Amino acid sequence: MSGAILDVENLRVTFPTYQGFVDVVRGVSFSLGRERLGIVGESGSGKSLTGRSIMRLVPPPGRVSADRLSFMGLDLLKVPAKEMPKIRGKRISMVLQDPKFSLNPVMTVGQQIEEAFRLHVAKDRALARAKSIEALKAVKIRDPEAVYHLYPHQLSGGMGQRVMIAMMLIPEPQLLIADEPTSALDVTVQLQVLAILDDLVRERGMSLILISHDLGMVSAFCDRVMIMYAGKVVETVKASELHRVQHPYAKGLLASSPRLGDDRPELPVLQRDASWAR
Repeated sequence: MSGAILDVENLRVTFPTYQGFVDVVRGVSFSLGRERLGIVGESGSGKSLTGRSIMRLVPPPGRVSADRLSFMGLDLLKVPAKEMPKIRGKRISMVLQDPKFSLNPVMTVGQQIEEAFRLHVAKDRALARAKSIEALKAVKIRDPEAVYHLYPHQLSGGMGQRVMIAMMLIPEPQLLIADEPTSALDVTVQLQVLAILDDLVRERGMSLILISHDLGMVSAFCDRVMIMYAGKVVETVKASELHRVQHPYAKGLLASSPRLGDDRPELPVLQRDASWAR
């Protein structure tokens, strides 16, 4: 893709087992421009590990390899580990799926957002406080000055996820990876969080990778959809043409998804074929 922000070619993530080494991400390739890419698939399909590989967050003994893993011309696999914090968080940020496990329970909201700003942008405490409150306003937090002083356990799930988004976006990264950012939220709150993400991505001109198992949500929110099965990409389509997918796994996922006004007596069960994993 011309003018790509991210180029991934033949990405593999390998883990050792008693039976030998196993590739859990197998030959994933894609390019990302100034757009919103959805990665969908069942649990265990390798979509989250793909996102973590870009961030260099796959822990040992896992191994990440690729013919090309380039972010804005920078080879991420050749960046020394001690230099990655200058990229991770500042230029590429990742929103995880459950704020209960992502926010520090012994630090206030304000302290955690300030930490991200002071680490990646500027050390000035007064400026960090002002920017933190501004970031809370940007994610539609009511009374941001009050929320600034709260601890994570005092937040609802939706508020916690908004705080996570504010923290990840305050350094103004070029790429945001959102890994199931709404899976722990009620449906109405999911829509609110997605609308906030959409507004921020458009306003700031960021690239977005949205990882999800929800085909309907991804097709409505993203520009392109990449469908993964058993660690590899089986099909990539424009979001507007998701209903025209050709791979039997993608067709099965669509068919097994409930729809408003659905008059089918029961949802079809996805039938798998061993050849899909080859």
